[in-house]
Amino acid sequence: MNIQTFTFNPFQENTYVLYDNTKECIIIDPGCYTREEEALLANFINKKKLTPVKLINTHCHIDHILGNKFVCEKWNINLFTHKEELHLLQASEEISKMYGFEDYNLSPMPKEYLNVEQKIKFGKISLEILFCPGHSPGHICLFCKKNNILIAGDVIFKGSIGRTDLPGGDYKVLLKSINKEIIRLPNETKIYSGHGPSTVLSEEKKHNPFIN
Repeated sequence: MNIQTFTFNPFQENTYVLYDNTKECIIIDPGCYTREEEALLANFINKKKLTPVKLINTHCHIDHILGNKFVCEKWNINLFTHKEELHLLQASEEISKMYGFEDYNLSPMPKEYLNVEQKIKFGKISLEILFCPGHSPGHICLFCKKNNILIAGDVIFKGSIGRTDLPGGDYKVLLKSINKEIIRLPNETKIYSGHGPSTVLSEEKKHNPFIN
């Protein structure tokens, strides 16, 4: 599996494109806000001759959904997220103004929701869905068992964890999610977070003060 990372918008949010040699891909947490950022994403997909088949939101904080409408309309694909994130999507227009995103294009609503019984499949890839609330009520992570890769959203970062002071956040719930769903993964699991650099689970077990 190949992973392309883009860092978009003033929050320096990481947007991911996952693809394999079939050329099918999924787009995760499109934070592209400006025309220039949209073009960077589109040009990469065109250059690689990829076919986007799904848009996934790990959670629906505004910095992770700014490009939802662009992606859905550009490639005629549907949005998938957890049902507990719906209230954030519904409030996104108001929230966008609070953060100064005056040109935010309202995200479409999901046609269906994700749950842990499902797997996200594209090309030859299968991703497990891990339910990891705490940073937000319906936060999910995506784990590729074949490649030991975790798309972590804002659950865990290199040396830190997600903030819990936003509406719906809960510090104890976040720690429980990490201990239940993340710590059990193989030590060599590479973690791609919603902000900042990638890391490896073994290093976080040694050095992350929140999970020691």
